[in-house]
Amino acid sequence: MKNSMRLLAVPTLALGALALSGGSAMAADASYSSTLGQLNGTTGTGTITVDVTGDKAMVNLQVSGLAQTFMDGPYPHVQHIHGGALGQCPTPAKDANGDGIVSVTEAADLYGDIQTTLTTSGATTPAEGLNLELGGQGGTYSVQREITLDAATKASLESGTAVVVVHGLDPATAGVSTEVFSSPSDLNPDLPLGATSPALCGTLVATQMGAMPEGGADTGVSQESGSTNAGVIALGGGLVLAAAAGGAYMVRRSATKA
Repeated sequence: MKNSMRLLAVPTLALGALALSGGSAMAADASYSSTLGQLNGTTGTGTITVDVTGDKAMVNLQVSGLAQTFMDGPYPHVQHIHGGALGQCPTPAKDANGDGIVSVTEAADLYGDIQTTLTTSGATTPAEGLNLELGGQGGTYSVQREITLDAATKASLESGTAVVVVHGLDPATAGVSTEVFSSPSDLNPDLPLGATSPALCGTLVATQMGAMPEGGADTGVSQESGSTNAGVIALGGGLVLAAAAGGAYMVRRSATKA
């Protein structure tokens, strides 16, 4: 009887080892993270981890301390993974026109076009960056969900050139006049420049599985390069906020002036 039990124990242990091995095989292929640095006078903070398995990725984005309201409603911050460029975040030196704000197009040659839109729902394509209802709502929020990675985004992650950008400045901390903040956006002239400009930015770097993001505001920024025509389409049209929202903003401005 004892011998029989011993014989049974061997395959049982072997099966257990196989089960553990199978569990390891199901683990993520790679993990990336970033602590998002502050741009354009932002006082908020953000961290992100992206665990990739095949063409799937578990995203955990945590943002806090950004502008809270826009047009008497929750501020519709939108965020994306950019790529196809240098994999860097801008410094104030990228403010080419000297207005005090580094705009989307001024920084585009560093972090590239939208490759994946990060939202709280199932949307991921660059075009879905248009949808304010899918963006982060208010000044503190999280995006925790599984997304499907296209080949371009995965290639940017693997090459270290994937950059997360969160948009939407706070007029109270942007450090520019109301006139500059409210000047026409480089993406949609019906909207204020400050509402579409980058607020947080960080390059996604490979990390140990489950490790928390490390690093600071200068993530990925080590050199500058001249602007390119690609900058004009930096967001692939993805951050053009809804025209209706722009109209409401203009009405509010007019009422305020009155």
